Amino acid sequence: MTRELVYGRNPVRELIGAGARPVHEVRALPQLAREPWLAGVRVREATRAELGRLAGTSDHQGLVALADPYPYAGLRALLDRPGPIVALDGAQDPRNLGAIARVAEAAGAAGMAIPSRGGPGVTPAVVKASAGAVEHLAIARVESVAAAVHDARGTGRLAVGADAERGDDYRRVPWPADVVLVLGSEGEGLRPRVRAACDRLVRIPMRGRVASLNISVAAGILLFEALRNVN
Repeated sequence: MTRELVYGRNPVRELIGAGARPVHEVRALPQLAREPWLAGVRVREATRAELGRLAGTSDHQGLVALADPYPYAGLRALLDRPGPIVALDGAQDPRNLGAIARVAEAAGAAGMAIPSRGGPGVTPAVVKASAGAVEHLAIARVESVAAAVHDARGTGRLAVGADAERGDDYRRVPWPADVVLVLGSEGEGLRPRVRAACDRLVRIPMRGRVASLNISVAAGILLFEALRNVN
């Protein structure tokens, strides 16, 4: 089976702690190789340069794990869980995808749905950007985001799309517990078909001169607004 890399202190720690996929080996700087939380895992010492070559980046923080591929969930598994779902319509930047996953996990989301094409998937860079949150979060890859939103609505969930130009003030709309929050790509926003699949659109009013927020920041604001209204 193909093995995937996970690098960085928090990502490797969460990978091991979650237990969602087998960890075959951890390579670590000598001063980190005997960390208590690595007990029970095969650890090999390596130099910083060796870790950099293995990870393909210097941002490994002295730890690189070799694990089974990320275990994607099915869309049905997400729909069967309580809590909000985040559906991403074409987010391209792995750092944004990871940051959104971190926010979604912190907010207790049921999971995320991401496109199987046109996006990065859960890569090592995404795992690192999420600080390991993806190991605790159900993520489904779907052929069509619009179809996935329709399927979610068929189970009684309300689909709310983020649209900076057409949406209503996010503070003035109801946020049910099992909302599907639909976010577009960093540059283009929601595609017309995906936008049309939503029950309503919301926006975050801007008071400054910057026209928009980073997609992960917007996700955090909207998800925690949903929690505030539910709780």
